Amino acid sequence: MTAHILGIDPGANTGVACFDGGVLTWLRTIEPHSIEHFLRQHAPARVVFEDSRLESKVWTTAGSRAAALKIARNVGQIDAWCSLITAICADLGIPAHGISPTAKGAKLDAAAFAVATGWTARSNAHERDAAMVAFPYRRAR
Repeated sequence: MTAHILGIDPGANTGVACFDGGVLTWLRTIEPHSIEHFLRQHAPARVVFEDSRLESKVWTTAGSRAAALKIARNVGQIDAWCSLITAICADLGIPAHGISPTAKGAKLDAAAFAVATGWTARSNAHERDAAMVAFPYRRAR
């Protein structure tokens, strides 16, 4: 059996990407409450996720105080989902590590994503981010 590598972009719409033998085989969007079930169901050899906790600065206060507080709440939620992914993977014995959004690189549109990965089917930004966070590790065991 080939080792599946899962990339995860945690968020209200959590992107998940699967690499099998180094090839991107599918993309999904799931809700955060499904993360544990999804990991149990797919039993990947490794999980690589975009980890907002690794960024020293994640928002700007330019704009209104209300907007800055909303961003802070959103980042806090994503930080919690990153902690959840780490804990679930530890419980399941799945090697996992986070990559900072900066280290993952800029967001790719569908055309640039197709050039980078060969994926030409439909995708959304969350799924593309999940794939790109795991892309350097797609052949890892």
